[in-house]
Amino acid sequence: MVPNFSGRDASAAWKTGWETHVQAPFAGGIPGLALPGNAPILLKPCMPKPEPGLGPTLGRIGNLEVRLATKKSEVRRAQRLRYKVFYEEMSAIPSAMAMLKRRDIDVYDTLCDHILVIDHAAVKAKPFRKPRPKVVGTYRLLRGDRVDGGAGFYSAGEFDIGPLLDRHPGKRFLELGRSCVLKPYRTKRTVELLWHGIWTYVLHHRIDAMIGCASLEGTDPDRLALQLSFLHQHARAPEAWRAKALSDRFVAMDRLAPEAVNPKLALQSLPPLMKGYLRIGATFGDGAVIDHQFGTTDVFVVLPVEAIAARYIGHFGAEADRHAA
Repeated sequence: MVPNFSGRDASAAWKTGWETHVQAPFAGGIPGLALPGNAPILLKPCMPKPEPGLGPTLGRIGNLEVRLATKKSEVRRAQRLRYKVFYEEMSAIPSAMAMLKRRDIDVYDTLCDHILVIDHAAVKAKPFRKPRPKVVGTYRLLRGDRVDGGAGFYSAGEFDIGPLLDRHPGKRFLELGRSCVLKPYRTKRTVELLWHGIWTYVLHHRIDAMIGCASLEGTDPDRLALQLSFLHQHARAPEAWRAKALSDRFVAMDRLAPEAVNPKLALQSLPPLMKGYLRIGATFGDGAVIDHQFGTTDVFVVLPVEAIAARYIGHFGAEADRHAA
């Protein structure tokens, strides 16, 4: 999977349903057309209703604003950004529909909230269209109350998260995914603004834990032995918060002996997003999964809110007021 804190490609039929506004609730049992665990889903592209006291603007640093998407057109802009990063810059293989639309689309887009980072100093004008500031970053957020149990989470397609959820009944889980930032904007400021938006969202919905997948580029685990072994040996989740890769997709992470792992070198070689998760206090599951469509090796990430490093809560503010607009 692409660098995410988040099934893969939906079928063309699902995507066609999205594009043509077909209303089609399914309770499961349709081969190839169901979320993991047969969670029900509507194909009609509906936007979540605005919630009192939240957004749409979540924060701002200079010309950059972080906000929740409130229009279908804003979700489409996030999908175009994802296509540009995942398929054009990276090595993901698009479906025919994705290639035609030039957008990264899947069935989860209708269930999720979408966070956008917008650059108000980069305004692009098109004929017969009002000039709009540029979307330069995005994250996709899926709350547990929007899916049919843990099996409806996106990450359940790669990891057995059911036992993890069962160990924490009543906890509010939030799955993060589909994160990407345009290359010129991959700076500390943009990432900080994204996390400020997520923190604001977490506080508003009283989230107890964040889960998802993070990715290492490449599909040969032996070439990623240093990174995988480091995560397994130095950042493995406590058993109570651990999830294991599905048995038929399980790839061992503990590939090198402890004495062969240079922690400093391993940390330096991790993707910036993954290093950010570690700094905040996230830990990782047991076993990796190869995603051949996206050309990545995925690991499970978990971050209980109570485990977030105190200095980061202090940095963003206990009430998410540091970058409040």
